[in-house]
Amino acid sequence: MGAMSTTASSVWRTPTALRAYVGGAFWLAGTAWSLARGESHEAAWLSVQLDAPGLVLLVGALVAGWNFFPKAVRSVRRLSLDMNFLMTVAIFGALLIGEPIEAAAIAALFSLAELLESAAVHRARRSIEELVRLAPQQARVVTPAGEETIPASEIRKGQRVRVRPGEKIPVDGTVVDGESAVDESTVTGESVPATKVLGSTVYAGTLASGGYLEVEATTDGGDTTLDHIVRLVKEAQSKRSPSERFVERFAKVYTPTATGLAMAVMIVPPLLGLGTGVEWFTRGLTLLVIACPCALVIATPVTVVSAVTSAARHGVLIKGGEYLEALGRTRAMAFDKTGSLTHGRLEVTDVEGFDGTSAGEVLRVAAVIEARSEHPIGRAIVTHAGGVARVREKGEPRAADVAVTDMVTDFEARAGRGVAARVDGRQMRVGVPDLFDGLRPPPRFEELERSGRTVVLVGEPDRLLGLIALADEPRPGAAGVLAELERLGVHERIMLTGDQELVARSIAERIGITDVRARLLPEDKVRIVRELVEEHGAVAMLGDGVNDAPALATATVGIAMGAAGSPATIETADIALMADDLKLLPYAVRLARRARRVIIFNIALALGLKLLLALGAVLGLVSLLVAVLLGDMGATLVVTLNAARLSRVRPAQPGSIVIP
Repeated sequence: MGAMSTTASSVWRTPTALRAYVGGAFWLAGTAWSLARGESHEAAWLSVQLDAPGLVLLVGALVAGWNFFPKAVRSVRRLSLDMNFLMTVAIFGALLIGEPIEAAAIAALFSLAELLESAAVHRARRSIEELVRLAPQQARVVTPAGEETIPASEIRKGQRVRVRPGEKIPVDGTVVDGESAVDESTVTGESVPATKVLGSTVYAGTLASGGYLEVEATTDGGDTTLDHIVRLVKEAQSKRSPSERFVERFAKVYTPTATGLAMAVMIVPPLLGLGTGVEWFTRGLTLLVIACPCALVIATPVTVVSAVTSAARHGVLIKGGEYLEALGRTRAMAFDKTGSLTHGRLEVTDVEGFDGTSAGEVLRVAAVIEARSEHPIGRAIVTHAGGVARVREKGEPRAADVAVTDMVTDFEARAGRGVAARVDGRQMRVGVPDLFDGLRPPPRFEELERSGRTVVLVGEPDRLLGLIALADEPRPGAAGVLAELERLGVHERIMLTGDQELVARSIAERIGITDVRARLLPEDKVRIVRELVEEHGAVAMLGDGVNDAPALATATVGIAMGAAGSPATIETADIALMADDLKLLPYAVRLARRARRVIIFNIALALGLKLLLALGAVLGLVSLLVAVLLGDMGATLVVTLNAARLSRVRPAQPGSIVIP
């Protein structure tokens, strides 16, 4: 249906709306007047009765029809006959055969249907306007002269802002003073407030509900996580999904075909002597009304907009209808293990030295090398080293302190295998057995692996100094989430990890995954995901959005978890789960499944109703008024209300996904 140029708050107060109201009032008044006078007649050429009721109906048709007439002229000039042209022909055609009631009805009801469509799209998009309003407009910035109130958009990175109890945080930042419970549902969808203390990360638009905070901005105003969400959801609404592209292609064939059929109905039967010209002209006009693919065109976009904006309100950022529909048909899903199915917070459980090397020395060497690594294993080792009393003799610095000296040179990270560097002039390595020159790990290595731990070796290329074992527990509820995905139709669930086979299988058995691919390099994950896409068609992958970026890009739908506060992750993932919460995954799948069903139903309803009415019009069983009421206004109302139901799909509440 034709686009309407209105602001969000004035759909029902535009000139288009006013003409529709006036035209509708004249149509109802003229119809009631005609019925009260008991007037009736059959359609005939040039039989317009210019009595009082007829004049009222004529005015109604012309006033409401003005919503279409200028656009119809422009469409003729462009040689692109659109809905406005069809409606103009139908209105004047009805007047030509003396059917002013039908002419006024077509003009008024189609105008009202346009308003209904615009209102439906606005209602679906209103969530984004609400998101924009969530961020406060003003901020109290700490300056050398004291406190100054400035627009939140003018905050610059590094500035400090004060947030009092009950106020919204105006910028992304780090807490440098104070403590408070913060409601982060606007960004992450998490309903339980998070406690923020010194060093905690906070987001613009979230509510400090229980205390005073002083926050150092980590972004400029206007470049916050909330700003990224709003911008990307707006972009998602403008992207066409596969169903939308199909409908557009179909409409390009359907509308001219139906128009041609209408012209044939008007001309051919009378030439064959099968009835009067007026009778078949009326049936052809009815077909012209039915030829307008209004409900069909709006069926998909209003559904996509409703789903995408509803998801954003619950902490799931979907980049567009393409990914929504793809997730809705996904039957296979790959998972990165660390940080997705597990906490991603490895902790050191064992440190052992070989051949007289002390555990402290093993930990020291590993820590000073891993201090330069961003890998979770490295961070866990450094954290553990910083927490032990001493790893050297009394008076020496701790390993965490040593890690920041210049003792380490020639650092090198070897993807999927470990790290290497020169420490105190000696070439050292920390990683898997393949990183060492043919050295066979001791039995203790395999024993720890069988217990479900991740084990790395520490030593020189040709001599092992010791090992470090770490453990990463599955996320609470991971087994329940995977079982829920099975119920939703995701029957193939595959774990992809660079970890050791025994460790991966130990985790997989506890959460219910049987297909495990371990000891994978990043390029191996890409290859496997590509194979899964070839085998299953649509494949989703859940990862961290950074280390797994190539594999996520290869999947039909790349899903990143815990994306809040990471603009890079938000930008690269097709779908971003803003909270670090696995239960958002089945919510996203459930929403996508339902959205896909709504799209299919809406398209089938619009097409089926059009075809049924077209058949009835040719047989003379459907009038112009019925065609407008059912074929356009009624169908538009049904598809928009059906799409609006998607806002009722919500994430599971804590405890509602039960571990089997």
